[in-house]
Amino acid sequence: MIDVVLYRGSDALYGWVFDSLQALGLKLGTIGRPLGCRIDQIRHRGNNRDILETGMADPSVPETRYALSNDVNIAYQTIGDGPLDIVIAPPAISHVEFIHELPGYTAFLRRLSGFGRVVTFDKRGQGLSDRVSGVPSLEERMDDVRAVMDAIGSKRCVLAGFSDGAAMSILFATTYPELVSHLVLIGSFMRAGYSVPDDAFEGFLGATVAAWGTGQMMKRVMGSDGADAREIALFGKFERLSCSPGAFKTLLLMNRRIDVRSILPSLRVPTLVLHSRADASVPVAEGQKLAASIPGAKYIEYDQLPHACFAGNCERLIGDIEEFVVGHRSDALPETDRVLATVLFTDIVDATSMAVKVGDKRWRELLDCHDRLAKQTIEMHRGRLVKSTGDGILATFDGPGRAVRCALALGAATQQIGLPLRAGLHTGEIEVRGQDVGGIAVHAAARVMAQSGANEVLVSRVVTDLVAGAGLKFAGRGSFNLKGIPGQWELFAAV
Repeated sequence: MIDVVLYRGSDALYGWVFDSLQALGLKLGTIGRPLGCRIDQIRHRGNNRDILETGMADPSVPETRYALSNDVNIAYQTIGDGPLDIVIAPPAISHVEFIHELPGYTAFLRRLSGFGRVVTFDKRGQGLSDRVSGVPSLEERMDDVRAVMDAIGSKRCVLAGFSDGAAMSILFATTYPELVSHLVLIGSFMRAGYSVPDDAFEGFLGATVAAWGTGQMMKRVMGSDGADAREIALFGKFERLSCSPGAFKTLLLMNRRIDVRSILPSLRVPTLVLHSRADASVPVAEGQKLAASIPGAKYIEYDQLPHACFAGNCERLIGDIEEFVVGHRSDALPETDRVLATVLFTDIVDATSMAVKVGDKRWRELLDCHDRLAKQTIEMHRGRLVKSTGDGILATFDGPGRAVRCALALGAATQQIGLPLRAGLHTGEIEVRGQDVGGIAVHAAARVMAQSGANEVLVSRVVTDLVAGAGLKFAGRGSFNLKGIPGQWELFAAV
């Protein structure tokens, strides 16, 4: 038997018991990885012995193979077996294996694999590919793409360039139009050096290289302003595994010379340019200028996606790619989708009497301020605000630790404006119905909140079990009968 604990960031999400690693792989392929989870602990049980393994390879992650590009080995992975090939040209840094530890990445690839075989690779000099002297030219990077395509027997592909991977993708599609059916450019630009003037670049370069490996760059790329220490450590490890500080410095110097403006009028492959107004790494104006310079290009803009689009709610973006490539959007997600989540309900205590006391105008001002604080705090803790309940909110989180911290932070913030909150949290499977959610876990969270007092955050036993070791503290509040839900429920106050 195998006990498994899944984590995302610093939060334990769920535990299962499996008869075999094969059964574990099937479960993760459908549930664990779409949540952006990783396996942090696997315990084998049997014959009076326990063996604890940490960091064991996840059987749901694709196998890494190598393609030979001249005399350089290029690491690549494939996922899915769809009718077309989608080759992803990586951004500035990459590591085809460790990147699966970043929240949302594997789920993003699996969703793309619903309509194609997805191919990822590390460009030469990075990740698991051979190290080389200097920085490879765009021509050498094109050779690497051809080598990977030859290794998997691909005759034609959809080429997707992320960030500075777009320059090579544009050159490849212009040079080998017979090998590219569609070109997709995400968070990209046509000329580097747009954001840092020449006289400031040396200082920028020094500061960036000095901070290499700390996770600060990836924090910005992932749009994770509210990242905790464990997540930042994860980002830092990804940076260090991708390349050394010196190699990254050389890459930045080379990338600053990128300018594909002269070849854009020659691009004849159908092209889709995608960019987000929330991109903190490449300004949205760069995506707009790029699209305007490509004959017949289609441009789509998003509101809230970070530079690493997979780290946000990218379902619409994936649907846009699918529609552009195959001509329609599939029903890849059922109308009602079941996922594991932590549900948060809040409510303003004695809202009616307070509204009468302060009057309609002041009450509306307080509610507007409450709503702004709720939205900001939930986004900071990477949750999703499902809806306002009038005097409170309903939100969901992919990790219980962030949910508890969000509830505590929101309660402290609303106290500052004179609004006492009560909050309740529970972790379980929920039904996603468009923009709304439902299911027993949602009802349970509401019932937990109903037992809480002013300025109190109550959680179920499931939540306390899942955040063990995360630095959160709780005080027992006893056992309760929750209306409409069978059994006795042990509840705890977060302190």
